[in-house]
Amino acid sequence: MEEKFDGGVSVVVSDPWLQKRAELDVDPEASIRELVEGAIGHLSLPRNDASGRSITFHARLEREGRHMHADEITGVVLRNKDHVILEPDIDAGL
Repeated sequence: MEEKFDGGVSVVVSDPWLQKRAELDVDPEASIRELVEGAIGHLSLPRNDASGRSITFHARLEREGRHMHADEITGVVLRNKDHVILEPDIDAGL
């Protein structure tokens, strides 16, 4: 049986290289998109690459080894103390 977190979910977010990490309390009704946007600021990740193009980040749930969809709800997919890795969307060949 899954645990239910009425007061929020506490997760660890990091960059893919594990150089920047933060523990965040997340509203269980927030979307993964909202989690990513908030975490980018907490981790001080760049919003633009060296050429000035916008960087899009995706959230990977370490426990399941999968990328989460932006519209998934944190209280449904995340468990307390999960590790979420923010990975930049890489467009090779551009």
